[in-house]
Amino acid sequence: MKTLAIRLEEEQHAQLSVIAQLEELTVTDAIRQAIEHWVSERRNNPELQARAEAVLEDIEREATTRRGAIAALLSGESRGSESGKSPTAAKSTGRSPRRGRSG
Repeated sequence: MKTLAIRLEEEQHAQLSVIAQLEELTVTDAIRQAIEHWVSERRNNPELQARAEAVLEDIEREATTRRGAIAALLSGESRGSESGKSPTAAKSTGRSPRRGRSG
């Protein structure tokens, strides 16, 4: 469950409180019902559905790109390297890595 704080004008809060009391609800329950109603109405809006589908396609495309990048990292492949060698292998000098100086 998430907590949400909102600011209301005094008059709006007074009306909300009176209506909730007359409906035998807490202000919190009245707000929850209003949000459920608002979300339900928008959920059935064809324009919103189309925008949601477009966003989902963007998410899927991005996820596919990222999966490919991670798979390449895990397999040691480098798609941008010359002659299929990894960047590390292409830069290798044949010498062992330097170790810290002891002194």
